Amino acid sequence: MSSTFPQSAYQPVPPDPHWKGILECSAVEVFSIMLGVELAAFPGSFEDRHGEQTAIVGLAGALCGMVAIRCSSPTAKKIATLMLAADAASKPSMMGDALGELCNMVAGNFKSKVSTIADHCMLSMPTVIWGEHYEMQTFQSQEAFEVVLSFEGEPVWFSIVIQT
Repeated sequence: MSSTFPQSAYQPVPPDPHWKGILECSAVEVFSIMLGVELAAFPGSFEDRHGEQTAIVGLAGALCGMVAIRCSSPTAKKIATLMLAADAASKPSMMGDALGELCNMVAGNFKSKVSTIADHCMLSMPTVIWGEHYEMQTFQSQEAFEVVLSFEGEPVWFSIVIQT
């Protein structure tokens, strides 16, 4: 870590079951402010995440892990069009830019709501994955919280994976 954020400046924060609700609240707030849409609980259950667009933002410091948003390509196009006031279909890279920035905002909103990590956790640059069939290996010891919300009737997965 850099000298501006020394490791001795924080104590690792253990996961809290309330963080699932905070993650949901953060997603709802960011989508409302940035896109002018209201997310709601998705009516149905999805055991398998699907969708060709995934954005990830890493967390480091008092909390180590990542925040991710995953959705279908058509949903990512709608999101990009709303966020950037442009036709995302004409520039597919805009989908990744918009989804990555929203993930960054959800991660930032989440960490600002948890006082024990707000000033002691850094965010990475967003990473965007294109494609549906991938498997991600993360930490050996982890805890995860996931929320599936409805964006114009389509599922969007919001998750946080924490190294424990």
